[in-house]
Amino acid sequence: MKSVAAGSEENRYREFQKLAFAHARCGETNALAGMIRQGIPLNLCDPRGNSLLLLACYHGHLETARMLLKAGAEVDLRNSKGQTALGGVAFKGHLKLAELLLWHGADIHADNGGGITPIMFASMFGRVAMVSLLEQHGAALIKIHPLTRRARLLILLAPLIRPFIPKS
Repeated sequence: MKSVAAGSEENRYREFQKLAFAHARCGETNALAGMIRQGIPLNLCDPRGNSLLLLACYHGHLETARMLLKAGAEVDLRNSKGQTALGGVAFKGHLKLAELLLWHGADIHADNGGGITPIMFASMFGRVAMVSLLEQHGAALIKIHPLTRRARLLILLAPLIRPFIPKS
């Protein structure tokens, strides 16, 4: 049987973890770095499997991502849907974050669920500059997924469909 003190300690630790996720999502680099120094695991994941790095990247926080990678965060840690930080930034169009992740060895060909690679995310959402960056690093749209032809078509149509894509 758990003591009241042990249960209370577990609750405090859960709240501490929630705060770390909030700092990652909001780009509060110094606060998150302090929590890591105090013992929060660097590759901590939320209930959906999103790591601190994935959250920082998805929300566009370059300095937070840089701090996490410098501290040793796993660059290709996947969430429960199989998505990586590079897949997230390709989807969102965060070029500087993509460059940072690639510099730290992110898998450019990573299957981010259903055979979709980061370059496919970028092409499906009209992120032309991202597609170009990923191609410069060796990514190709010719992949095992049936969306490949559609992805190439979307690249060609991107200038026409861009006005209809919500801004991030």
